[in-house]
Amino acid sequence: MIQPEKPENGRLKILFILNRKSGNRNLNDLLEIIEQKSKSHPYEYSTYFLDTFSSDLIRKEIFNYKPNIVAVAGGDGSINLIASILAGTQIPLAIIPFGSANGMAKDLEIPVDIKESIKILLTGSIKKIDLIKINDRTCLHLADVGLNARVVKRFEKDIKRGLLTYARHLIGEMFFLKNYVFHIVYDGKKIRKKGVSITFANASKYGTGAVINPEGQLDDGKFEIVLVKPFPRIKLFSIAWKMFSNKLHTSDYVEIFSCKKAVVYSNKKTTLQIDGEVIGKVKEIRLESQEKVLNIIVPHYHTSKHS
Repeated sequence: MIQPEKPENGRLKILFILNRKSGNRNLNDLLEIIEQKSKSHPYEYSTYFLDTFSSDLIRKEIFNYKPNIVAVAGGDGSINLIASILAGTQIPLAIIPFGSANGMAKDLEIPVDIKESIKILLTGSIKKIDLIKINDRTCLHLADVGLNARVVKRFEKDIKRGLLTYARHLIGEMFFLKNYVFHIVYDGKKIRKKGVSITFANASKYGTGAVINPEGQLDDGKFEIVLVKPFPRIKLFSIAWKMFSNKLHTSDYVEIFSCKKAVVYSNKKTTLQIDGEVIGKVKEIRLESQEKVLNIIVPHYHTSKHS
């Protein structure tokens, strides 16, 4: 692990990228804390509001400001965008959880409390992590097709946010449960499986705390394909319990494959979501691990537990 590089004058330059539309938290509180912290810690900063998801504008902002750290206050979609821009550079990404679920932040054990997350930004260590390239898009955290992706699609259209809203849409989707036939080619192997969903996991858990990929590591050069096979509706709560108790891999209705590269073909079009963003309906999903291409700031206690 390494520390964020400091300039010669000892003052970090931090670019804060803020998504005003993420979650339901008070942006003014965040701005006030950023200003307060800048007086008690040696850093300069600039703020950029993420009103349009324009990679070109953000790259221009980073190029002009030349920050030592780029910090993102937003949900997983905002973090995904900035991660895709910083991938392959030496500039570390810092996360300030500001979304409804904050899945990636929870995976990295970054607290939701704004003051604590900024403290980690200033005192944490840099971890080099993998990304997944999925149909020419970047996945930082989790992507899936089938059941959960359709829930995310319904969730996006709802004016309400939060975990209870997500749970309501999950239960609603169970009445329209669809089975797919997936042809999976990975690391020289070919298999055919029936399933209701497949998760492509760089990380291990959703923002709800449900663990979809119990043995997932962000820096092992691999990702996992988590297949949920067709199951009786009565088993939904049993599967959910195993997810929340970190035992999903013991379920008779789940198979997990670890790989570096894969292609998944579905017998019919199905919704694909990547890091909480609905991409659209697809029949073919091409995946490849990108090993240790992103520098990300994590708490020291995460470093010690996962090294």
